[in-house]
Amino acid sequence: MNWMAWTLPTAVFFGVIAALLAAMTVWELRRPCVPRRGFLPLVTTRGDRLFIGLLGSAYWHLMVIGLTDWSIWIAFALSLVWLCAVMRWG
Repeated sequence: MNWMAWTLPTAVFFGVIAALLAAMTVWELRRPCVPRRGFLPLVTTRGDRLFIGLLGSAYWHLMVIGLTDWSIWIAFALSLVWLCAVMRWG
């Protein structure tokens, strides 16, 4: 039987996603969200914006890896900026 090899970066990645989901759950329970419209062309809640931000971050990583010879840290920085922008103004 083959098992997935959990490297430290993989474990940290999934740990951060789990922590984000837990934090968003607590935030939603303490301060319920009101759907709003930002620069995205649809009305979104915090959870919607988190999902769109994470999905967009994955695409940023794929674009940097596939189309450039930049460092993965540049992809990380672009992804973080995108996620923060979507969460704040999306």
